[in-house]
Amino acid sequence: MTVIIGMDPHKRSATIEALDPTGKILTTGRYTTDNPGYAEMLTAGQQFPDRIWAVEGCNGIGRHLAHRLVHDGETVIDVPAKLSAQVRVFATGNGRKTDPVDAHSVALAALHAPNLRRVEADPELIALAMLADRRDELGRSRTETICRLHRLLLELIPGGAKTFLSARQARELIAPITPSDAAARVRLRLVVELIEDLETIDRKTRAADKELRQLVTERGSTLMDLHGIGPSSAARLLADTGDIRRFRDRDRFASWNGTAPLDASSGDQQRHRLSRAGNRKINRVLHIMAIVQLRNRTPGRVYYDGRRAGGKTSMEALRALKRRLSNVIYARMLADQRRREWAGPGGQSGTATDSSATGSNPHTDPSDKPHPGPNKQANPTPAPTS
Repeated sequence: MTVIIGMDPHKRSATIEALDPTGKILTTGRYTTDNPGYAEMLTAGQQFPDRIWAVEGCNGIGRHLAHRLVHDGETVIDVPAKLSAQVRVFATGNGRKTDPVDAHSVALAALHAPNLRRVEADPELIALAMLADRRDELGRSRTETICRLHRLLLELIPGGAKTFLSARQARELIAPITPSDAAARVRLRLVVELIEDLETIDRKTRAADKELRQLVTERGSTLMDLHGIGPSSAARLLADTGDIRRFRDRDRFASWNGTAPLDASSGDQQRHRLSRAGNRKINRVLHIMAIVQLRNRTPGRVYYDGRRAGGKTSMEALRALKRRLSNVIYARMLADQRRREWAGPGGQSGTATDSSATGSNPHTDPSDKPHPGPNKQANPTPAPTS
């Protein structure tokens, strides 16, 4: 009898509830997340020989506890917060939300959803995830710094500076300025400080990109060979996806990253609508990839122009392109993983994978399929041909 231990995690505390396969509550408890509290919680769970820990938000607030449990040899599955929220509404009949209610909802969600992702603490992927997060933070800091710099330069220089401004160009702009009063002197000093901050951020960004590129290459990934995928995007794809084979086919992968349209048909009317669900970080990676391909004469641009010529709006064509690029990434990651697993002694590749599976031409895939419903069997997905 497998017992499901649902957990509502927080920074300094965690509430658990254990359910048997019939939904009967076996035990509950609230524990701190320091070493003594964690040890007590682990002991409370280990009274059930056959157990599975269901933790809410293993990519967010629940990550620290989920990884500790995995390191201690426990089986942990990730329960999305949206899923547990839906279960909570149906289970309580109202919006009541407390830690015990949340833990109960997480356990119920895991009990009735057999295909939830199992958490695996791969040190290489954890390192990639942390560095990708850091790279995103540097990007946001640079944008904020540039915005502050533009605001001050507009008050120092008539008309301000150009939109895309580097630290060197900013220094050249302020070099001939001689402040005439106290306000101008302070304004100029603040501009100099912001330029120094910008130089520091740029230096850290280059170092982060170099480290990410090295780690992605050592992982055996060829994602950076695709047009529009850089070190940060490749690291994000590897870290958030994990084992690409956990997706049955490319349609499931597209549903997970939010590029597959949702079936909104009713009666004889067949239609689909934009999905706002899925992993938004991966969706952003695909969006950036699509925009980069549109700026150059790439197969992605050719596909986009073809959809526009077929009557699609610019946004509809862009969404269709993102869906095709999702297929390309799925095929490439699948081929990379097979190559890594088939590598022989000394790291040399064994049986080569089908080279066509790594093609980067988005027009080679047959259709923009929505996510197959739970009662639909997805057809085997052939690799794209180049």
